[in-house]
Amino acid sequence: MKIFKQLLNFYINSSFHVAFAVVALTWITLLEFHLGFDRNLLTFVFFASVTGYNFVKYFGIARFHHRSLSNWLKTIQIVSFFCFVFMCYYVLKLKLETLVFIVGFGVVTFFYAVPFIPKRLYLDSKQNLRNIGGLKVYLIALVWTGVTVFLPVINNNYGIEYDVILTAIQRWIFIIVLMLPFEIRDLSYDSLKLATIPQKIGVEQTKIMGMVLLGTFYTIEFFKDSIASGNLLIMFLISAITLFFVKYADVNQGRYYCSFWVEGLPILWFLLLLIFN
Repeated sequence: MKIFKQLLNFYINSSFHVAFAVVALTWITLLEFHLGFDRNLLTFVFFASVTGYNFVKYFGIARFHHRSLSNWLKTIQIVSFFCFVFMCYYVLKLKLETLVFIVGFGVVTFFYAVPFIPKRLYLDSKQNLRNIGGLKVYLIALVWTGVTVFLPVINNNYGIEYDVILTAIQRWIFIIVLMLPFEIRDLSYDSLKLATIPQKIGVEQTKIMGMVLLGTFYTIEFFKDSIASGNLLIMFLISAITLFFVKYADVNQGRYYCSFWVEGLPILWFLLLLIFN
């Protein structure tokens, strides 16, 4: 049991779990628009997600404490390096138009972690995008939406039409809702200057906000030109399950509540699509 827990912790801490979640959402887009299996893109998204998330999470630690890194963090660094190498290999297999968007997302990810803002303009002790008041959730949702909706569409020469725009709006809303339990969990640790959603409106209002957003997320499906009855059922199920996790999110939640269960909801969504279709 101890070994299993150690493996689970490494799986989560090394960002494999969140990477599979990003891949799941990207694959959902491929299925929704009947684009076929894009192995190169999905593989790139996985390795890029591991590389990007580990860079954001561990940049400060590796930069200032590289001589005293624990063994598990050193292992994650090695894993991240190989993921970066594979990411570079698979990015060369993507279309040129796709690369332009990837560069944009890469720049945002870089400045999300690396200090660059002049102190006189800054609100907190660190100078990067993730610490600007009220920006983090919406920035993460924007990047996830771009990667999981627009990259598969562009890489498969599919036009950015009406349904694609609606899917992008849905995805942006869904990611924001997924972030709410994390925001509630971190309420005791986040600086007040971050102006997170629970800090601004409170925990209960945050949960109500999540419910409203999920209602919007589901309703948008009815405005698409192409509506499949199976998709409506799946959208309803994933909305209901996500609402459950938002409703029962708490400051003193279990260790794996967000990092495994909430982060795994996109994977569940993908599995539901496979089961019902």
